[in-house]
Amino acid sequence: MMLVKPLHFSQSFQQNNKIKAIPLLKSCLHKPRFVLNISSSCNLIPEGRLLVDEFNPKIPVEKALTPPSSWYTHPSFLQLELDRVFYKGWQAVGYNEQIKESGDFFTGRLGNIEYLVCRDDNGELQAFHNVCRHHASLLAFGSGKKACFTCPYHGWTYGLDGKLLKATRITGIQNFNVNEFGLVPLGVASWGPFILLNMESENFPHQQSPSNVCTEWLGSASEILSVNGVDSSLTYLCRREYIIECNWKVFCDNYLDGGYHVPYAHKGLASGLNLESYSTSVFEKVSIQRCDSGQVEIHEDTDRLGSKALYAFIYPNFMINRYGPWMDTNLVLPLGPRKCKVIFDYFLDPLLKFVLLQDDKEFIETSLKDSESVQDEDIFLCEAVQKGLESPAYSSGRYAPAIEKAMHHFHCLLHKNLVNE
Repeated sequence: MMLVKPLHFSQSFQQNNKIKAIPLLKSCLHKPRFVLNISSSCNLIPEGRLLVDEFNPKIPVEKALTPPSSWYTHPSFLQLELDRVFYKGWQAVGYNEQIKESGDFFTGRLGNIEYLVCRDDNGELQAFHNVCRHHASLLAFGSGKKACFTCPYHGWTYGLDGKLLKATRITGIQNFNVNEFGLVPLGVASWGPFILLNMESENFPHQQSPSNVCTEWLGSASEILSVNGVDSSLTYLCRREYIIECNWKVFCDNYLDGGYHVPYAHKGLASGLNLESYSTSVFEKVSIQRCDSGQVEIHEDTDRLGSKALYAFIYPNFMINRYGPWMDTNLVLPLGPRKCKVIFDYFLDPLLKFVLLQDDKEFIETSLKDSESVQDEDIFLCEAVQKGLESPAYSSGRYAPAIEKAMHHFHCLLHKNLVNE
């Protein structure tokens, strides 16, 4: 089995982009530091910080209460999460097949960060804030292929390496150094089929090795994932996106309940699984759930679920589901206190994909339809939970200790980030 490729670093951080930093107010963090202005609501953070201690991670799961409903409903809490969770460390944003060749690019948004990921003329990964340095227009949109990036507002043009190539109609400008107006870089790396970003440009670990980044993102779970078919041999098939009226953590909690809801909410899926075999393992920032098939006869290459399934949650918002010849990933992006976007990307064994696209498209269509039915059922659950969280009748709940330890682990990691420990 092909193992994952090693991480590859961007050279963006070694460019001569002299970025002027803005001091963050002491009221926003425990200690002052100089950062890019990525938090637009610093005044909300102290209020959100008061809500963090309503959950106690030191209480064992058998006795613990779940986080209070305010974690899922209060606007200031979401701003705190963006500042201390999503704008820190490595975040999955895409996959290598989106940028296979020089000039390929894709864009995205996380909180108030607009980002642009591309492959430069040397084949190196690059990532930048997707903002023109002239008057702040977004520079690129969607995905595609370009030889350079030209701002649609005033025509300023940047190379694939982020350098400013042309600034139009600036005759008479003074105190202007072209080398100081390149695109603002972001940290970028790859693991297996996935592209990762690090929003902490000013703290990019120049001295860290690729293995250190892998350790930070996956910890000791990296080898388990690679030997269980989470690797670059799989080929991309398609994408589905869902807008769900719930807090982003509601979707994560639903994923992390150890299959608790499956026999009640996913009867079709449950019929194909042996739920008695369900198990959960917890690692540094990853939890892995496993379940065997409930079918007597298994055709590993043609049964959608195969003989066993692996569900990996990578903190804070990325999920990898590996089953039979399939892999799908779920990326959960907060859009507001009670709204999120979930991006599903589907991958398939390359040989089987070729055969099926030629001879049996029905298998692919049926498999995708089955998956979409499960997502529709989960959306109903998550939106119902969000409404319940907003009711005055609910404050905190309890964990089922034998099966919801991955959910408790997620909440403890979140608490640790939010208190800046």
